[in-house]
Amino acid sequence: MKFTSYWHDTAPRFTGAATGPVSGHYDVAVVGGGFTGLSAARTLAQGGASVLVLEGGTVGSGVSGRNGGHLNNGLAHSFLAAKASLGTERAIALYHAFDDAVDTVERIVAEEGIDCAFRRSGKLKLASKPEHLPAMARNFEALHREVDPDTAMLSRADLPGEIVTERAYGGMLSRKSAMMHMGRFVTGLAEAAVRHGAVIHENAAVTALSKADGRHVLRTDKGEVTADEVLLATGAYTGPSFPWFRRRIVAVGSFLVATRPLTAGEISASVPGNRTYVTSLNIGNYFRLAPDNRLIFGGRARFSATSDQRSDAKSGAILRASLAGMFPQLGGVEIDYCWGGLVDMTKDRYPRAGREDGVWYAMGYSGHGAQMSTHMGTVMADAILGRADRNPVKGLAWPAVPGHFGKPWFLPLVGLYYKALDRVR
Repeated sequence: MKFTSYWHDTAPRFTGAATGPVSGHYDVAVVGGGFTGLSAARTLAQGGASVLVLEGGTVGSGVSGRNGGHLNNGLAHSFLAAKASLGTERAIALYHAFDDAVDTVERIVAEEGIDCAFRRSGKLKLASKPEHLPAMARNFEALHREVDPDTAMLSRADLPGEIVTERAYGGMLSRKSAMMHMGRFVTGLAEAAVRHGAVIHENAAVTALSKADGRHVLRTDKGEVTADEVLLATGAYTGPSFPWFRRRIVAVGSFLVATRPLTAGEISASVPGNRTYVTSLNIGNYFRLAPDNRLIFGGRARFSATSDQRSDAKSGAILRASLAGMFPQLGGVEIDYCWGGLVDMTKDRYPRAGREDGVWYAMGYSGHGAQMSTHMGTVMADAILGRADRNPVKGLAWPAVPGHFGKPWFLPLVGLYYKALDRVR
């Protein structure tokens, strides 16, 4: 078993990073070389701006290359809950932004000719308990009526053609959702940004940000650079140089395993619908087939802000047991990959984007961000270029998390709370 991301291990490496010191002046400096930063850099460069991407590791080394490979439309919350907390108008706008986000990924894949196995698969959210069905049905009725008619409610009798498990009692199908190979996409996106004129420096973490003579000054281990504008796109990997954002982002570990390639018989006996799947538990699971027919199975197996081999191995053991519980018929299948990554959560699990103290930002996708991060990169780039403002969360208040200054000491308590909820309802 390899303790590395399947997406990293099965994608070509990006070879277009700049060499030499970080120096000079740019119209825009983008901090972070994941989906947000790279899609922003591509759009900015296409718009005629000189743009520099500063990535602390390698492109896609953060959550963009460590996720479950889902491109799901719809909100992380129920639509009814979003209406109650955001108001009807913003809830609908944000829902449509997730639709637009999947479209944005599809468009970039087509325009740049990225070979990443993009496919409109549809997402099936599964009711993990019979008690979850009434609330799911109420949410579906409002959603289907008000914002997304391309959805369907499935009964337990409808499930065998979609998924073969005793641990699902029905579900809601969202047909616009998609999937792709995340590693191939991030490499292709980086290559596209460079092709359009962006400069990308890897292993160039920003260690200090200041202003002088009306310009931003960014200091890295590889040198210093100035820029007229800065876009922060670091999510859960935001460093101490950006304390305002660290107090508002909670880094939470999300962990995954990938099986050996399944046979056609094993697929038909487990996930014949070949969609993206998520469960309705607070500490639930998400899974899909990879392009080579491995089952990629993930979840927040442990509430931890650490992702290293030891932590990933502990979480992998929990996930293996969860996989066997969901699919006893796959209980003995070999696990070839085990990995984890940090997800940038906000307290209310809504993303945030805007401008703070002269710095543009987009982050807080809360485990629902492969599509939205790509989309928000283009949205923020357009705003920087002076184009139409399409930010669906513009002006949404973003208070600091009380008692949080960078290291989320409270995660084990949060995990215990959600485990208790899953036991009683």
